[in-house]
Amino acid sequence: MVVLPAVAAAAPDPWATSSWRKLTDAQWKSRLPDPSYAVLRHGATETPYTSPLNNEHRAGVFACLGCGQPLFRSQWKFDSGTGWPSFYTALPGAFLKQSDYAIGIPRTEYHCARCLGHQGHVFDDGPRPTGLRYCNNGVALKFTPA
Repeated sequence: MVVLPAVAAAAPDPWATSSWRKLTDAQWKSRLPDPSYAVLRHGATETPYTSPLNNEHRAGVFACLGCGQPLFRSQWKFDSGTGWPSFYTALPGAFLKQSDYAIGIPRTEYHCARCLGHQGHVFDDGPRPTGLRYCNNGVALKFTPA
């Protein structure tokens, strides 16, 4: 089970009692395809350029594959050249963020606020208007066309 350290928040966590956060690791493993389970529940990273969502350009919403929480609108997607679906902003309250030093440099990791599933990392090298790049694992997302 993913456990995030306590973070200072301006408001109470609206998902603190979510039933999605109460699922056991075994329950998650039985619900998710193996690659998605590795990413969402154990912070793995999919191989770049393998996600069909890299080439998804229709209008719609990208949501957490684990719990269905909407995360990004399709108009916020851009080709970052990194091999992962990338977005310059996210829906308000979609994520919890924490510092990650797993590769020896500080990065900001983000997780779905509802189920705590690992999605990816956010960087400050994205396009206008935000300058952000939410670099997301495609296997952690599902796309629903408009």
